Formats: sequence, C-alpha cells, structure tokens
Amino acid sequence: MSMEIGHVVWINGPVVRARGSQDVGMLEVVEVGEDRMIAEVIGLERDILTIQVYEETSGLHPGAPVYGTGLPLSVELGPGLLQSIFDGIQRPLPVLELRSGTFIGRGVKATAIYRKQRWAFTPLVKKGDQLTAGGTIGKAPESPLIEHRIMAPPGLSGTLVWVAPPGDYTVDEPIARLSTTDGERTLTMLQRWPVRRPRPYHHRLPPQEMLVTGQRVLDTFFPLVKGGTAAIPGGFGAGKTVTQHQIAKWSDADIIVYVGCGERGNEMTDVLQEFPHLSDPRSNRPLMERTILIANTSNMPVAAREASIYTGITLAEYYRDMGYHVALMADSTSRWAEALREISGRLEEMPAEEGYPAYLAARLAEFYERAGRTVTLNGEVGSVSIIGAVSPPGGDFSEPVTQHTSRFIRSFWALDKSLASARHFPAINWLDSYSEYVDEVSEWWTEQGYGQWRELRAKALEILQRENRLQQVVKLVGPDALPDDQRLILETARLLREGFLQQNALDDVDSYATAGKQVKMLEAILHFHNRAAEIIPRGCPIIVIQALPILNTLVRMKNNVTNVELTQIDRIIEDLDQQMDQIEKDYSSWPG
Repeated sequence: MSMEIGHVVWINGPVVRARGSQDVGMLEVVEVGEDRMIAEVIGLERDILTIQVYEETSGLHPGAPVYGTGLPLSVELGPGLLQSIFDGIQRPLPVLELRSGTFIGRGVKATAIYRKQRWAFTPLVKKGDQLTAGGTIGKAPESPLIEHRIMAPPGLSGTLVWVAPPGDYTVDEPIARLSTTDGERTLTMLQRWPVRRPRPYHHRLPPQEMLVTGQRVLDTFFPLVKGGTAAIPGGFGAGKTVTQHQIAKWSDADIIVYVGCGERGNEMTDVLQEFPHLSDPRSNRPLMERTILIANTSNMPVAAREASIYTGITLAEYYRDMGYHVALMADSTSRWAEALREISGRLEEMPAEEGYPAYLAARLAEFYERAGRTVTLNGEVGSVSIIGAVSPPGGDFSEPVTQHTSRFIRSFWALDKSLASARHFPAINWLDSYSEYVDEVSEWWTEQGYGQWRELRAKALEILQRENRLQQVVKLVGPDALPDDQRLILETARLLREGFLQQNALDDVDSYATAGKQVKMLEAILHFHNRAAEIIPRGCPIIVIQALPILNTLVRMKNNVTNVELTQIDRIIEDLDQQMDQIEKDYSSWPG
C-alpha cells in the first residue's frame, strides 16, 4: 500500500514539484492528489521532488498529497497481452471506457492483464531441474497464432523444487517454486519489468535475414533486416501511417506492436477500428491475434506520450525473449519528441536547436538501440525491428528530429508529398531514400534463389537516377529534343515507376508481392530496356518501341500476375522477345 511522502508546492501543466521525503528514488512511480494520479519522479534536489504526471492536472492545488509506491514505471508481462489496446502507461483502454466512459477519468486504474482469465499451462521442466535466468518454464496458447512461453524473470536462477502439473491457471497462481541462493521463490505466469531499462539477452547476432514486407520499393530497393531500424519521414498526408499499416499486415514478423504516439484522434480511431477486422494473410485469422496496440492520441496527457514508446519497446523485447520476431511501429517519434520538448520547457531547461532539449539525440539513440537480433537468455533467436515514422513540419528533413533519427537508423524511407499528390503510393522517393542493409541481405536473396537481385537493383536505380538528371533538360526543351537512347531511359523509368514502384494497397493482387514476383517483374522491365538499347542504334525510332503492345502488359503485370503464377511473367518475356525480334528484323539492314 502506498504511503504519503510529501505534498505539492508547484504546478506547471503535467510537471509538478513536491516537498517530501528524501528517501524517494529517481524514476520512482508516485501518485499525486486525492485522485491518486499516476506520475513519475524525474528530478531530485534535497527534499524537492520534480514529478511528471501522466494524467490531466487541471484542478490540482498546492498542498495536495503525494504518495510513494517504491516502484519504477513498469509494465506487466504475461499471457493476455496480445489483442489488447493499451494507453501510453499500459492501462487497458476498453476497461477504462467501461469504468469511466468515453473520456478517461482521473485516477482510474486497471490491471493491464486480466486476472481472472485462466490459461492452459503445460510445463516444459520438472522438479530438480536447474533453471537459468530467463529460462523457459512452460507454455500456454495465448492465441490461435501465438504460443506464449512462460519464462523465469531475468536475474533469477536456481533449482526447481516444485512445478505445477498441466492445467488451467490464472496469471497470479503459482506454477513453480525455485530454490535460489536468497531462499525459495514462487513463480507465476506474471512478471513486471521497468520500461526504461532494456531487457537483457545473451548476445547480439549480425543482421542477415531480411524482413519481408511485400512492398516492392522497400524489399527490392531499400530492404530492412529482422532486428533492423528504419525511419519513414514525411509531411502531412504523404502516407506514413498507411505504409506502416501495410508493413504490419504483410511483413513476416511474428508479433506486431503498434504505438500510436501523439497522433490525431481520427487517425488512431481508424487504426483501432480497422486492425480488429484485418485478416492475417498467413493464417486467414484476425491479425489482432498477434498484435498489441498502444494508443496515445494528441489530446491525451503529454507526459504519457513520452512514456508510450518505452512501453511499446518493452513489450516487444518480452516477445523477442521468447524467440519471436517482433516489428514495432512508432507513429510518430516527432510527436514523442514534441512531448519531450514541452516537458523540458516546463522544467525550465536550457533549450537546444528549435527548442528541443539537448538530450534529444541521446533519447532517440537509446530507443533505437533497443532493436536488434539476439540470442536470448534461454538460447532462442529473436529480434525486434523498429520502424519509426517522423513528421517533420512542412516536410523539412533538415529539422532536428529527422536529422538525429537518420544518425541511428540504417533504412531511410523518405516520403515525398509531390508523389503522394500525384497519387503515386507508396510515396517513397527513390532518390532520397537509402538502405545500409544491402550487403547483409544479398546472401538472403541468393539463398532464396534470386542471386541476380543485387545486379538488377543497381541497374534500376541507375536508370532512375539518370532519368532525374534528364528531366531537368526535358523541362527546358521537351522530350522530343532528346536523342532516342536518352528517351529510352525516360521510357524505362516510366515503366519502373508505374509498373514496379507504384503499388496499390487496396488491390487484392497488388497489395503484396513475394520476393520471387518482385525479382521477376524487375527482370522483365530491365530485359525490355536491354533489348531496346540494342535495337535503337540500328536506326529504330523510340516511337516504334513505345507503340509495342508489350509495354502495357509490363505496366499491368503487377495487377494481372498473382504471386503463385510467376510463369506468366516468363511468358510476358517471351512475348517481349517476339515483338523485339520482329523490330530487329525490320532494322537488321541498318548500316549502324
């Protein structure tokens, strides 16, 4: 039971100062006011506590009591996390709605994991076994898609003196007793972990396996690995949220953790309404059965926004420790940085560039460093991949959050408002984006049987870059003034843009492309370019090539060829060769 440790002496929005006990620790959770609002100690000076409150402080007055808990800000971990919708400090939103209505009342509390639900526990160890820290005790089916592995808390090891028989247990009921050097400990399926402290693992592994998203511009041009980090910067309306939804739905991650951090309420409402109805393409079951949603909208208390991404990454690390591959979507880290800026201003700290605190870069690094592919304490291999959206004001990538983020991530997917305005989606600019994982995933592509991927990718990017330079000339003199070989570059780039890079998220066939389909499509378009480049020097005008029926086929194959009918692309290439052979015959007598 928490006890009174002091009283409020100063209030500035979510930041409160209290005079109280000097025994309170840094980052300890306290409760403020008669409503016992959840808060966290973020500063100590003698007997003055600086506290950030995770709830609305209007009406709070000097002299209000402050109660200590002796615990850091932590999350509950155990079966029952999947399919849940939490706020930034892991309070279950559906339960809060039942208790206080549409708008969350102050001081309303609810356990993150429902205590009365029983889970079918199956032990994987027996009495007398040695249990290491993080070792697996048993398993419980958390959803039809995911088996929850019950693990010993990190830092706790010893000899098992009792293990519960198979059966149905709540998360509070004992499932094992462990004899340790400090005495006997009772273990349950529930454990807690401080959100600001990374969960331990045995060692990191190099990034090697690609996170397949099914989005051609990402997988083929700017790949991300399992355990990697990526940023999606873009202005309002450029498609950050839709891109993250596509990755959440189609990527081959086992678990999805989606953090809506400071986003507009209507956007977050769409997520909360859409996700429960999305079907997992791998199992045809609801996608929510392997998803956790954390909703912290822009009208919620700003301090809770700052905590939300730590809550999300801790839940992701927990499933990583079971040996799962987890993809964390943070939408958006700019709103999180704005929360840091507001709290820093209320603390009267010295501002750095554009008013952000001087420790912005350190906090971003701290967050992205928690990604990685690791060998866990129980010997499994798991990963956490972080995809963070960035919302630079006016689409200005030179602002501090985008600049600092680019230092700590290795895949940069730059969204372009002009592409979005032209209805080109995903609106990822192929000239401003990059991936530093190309070397790491080359072996993966080779293992899949597509060793030509790297060469095709390099050729396609070269054509797109040459087209960009030519467009500057086209704006001055028009395309007709260019020689035919340069007009071929423009035509191939058009095929790449419309037939490969553009992808319709709402089309049943085009929404997802396997790695095989991606390579085959790129191969067909570049085969056209190579054949045309051989024929044009023989005197064939580019307009003859542009009139070929096969060009429309190349553009439409993304919609007409399914992921399991790749032989159709081989037939498209055969038709292409036949049409090119005919033109080649017509111009075979050309002296050049």
